[in-house]
Amino acid sequence: MGRLATELVQDGTALGFTVAVAESLTGGLLAAAITSVPGASAVFRGSVTAYATEIKASVLGVDADLLARQGAVDAEVARQMAEGVRRLFGASIGLSTTGVAGPTEQDGKPVGLVYVGYCASGRPTAEELHLEGDREAIRAQTVLRALSRALKRDQR
Repeated sequence: MGRLATELVQDGTALGFTVAVAESLTGGLLAAAITSVPGASAVFRGSVTAYATEIKASVLGVDADLLARQGAVDAEVARQMAEGVRRLFGASIGLSTTGVAGPTEQDGKPVGLVYVGYCASGRPTAEELHLEGDREAIRAQTVLRALSRALKRDQR
């Protein structure tokens, strides 16, 4: 995680972009990875740990009807979380994480189903992941994928 977070901070500093994150299953780990890098304040705008579903709607602006229909573990929810946090913090890039870390399924969704959202200019995207391992392994893998996605910011 450290190498990717360092690369993100270095790139953001050199290229002048900023990042904000909205986290659910990672519970602040993504923000912690970025802010552990010296100089992160030049790039990192802030974060929202929206663990509760209603916070995704009230703070990040995720469509409440979508949440009621699909639940929090959904590609469109991840896209809206990324878009909402980007707008909330005025960042160049919004990242989001939502999924099931376990130990049991959630709303009929299996352990290891994760979505990483990304929003810069244009339409937000979400990557669907099927991760394996225990709770901590799934959370750590999610952070790595989110950092990797941010580093590929020019790709849709």
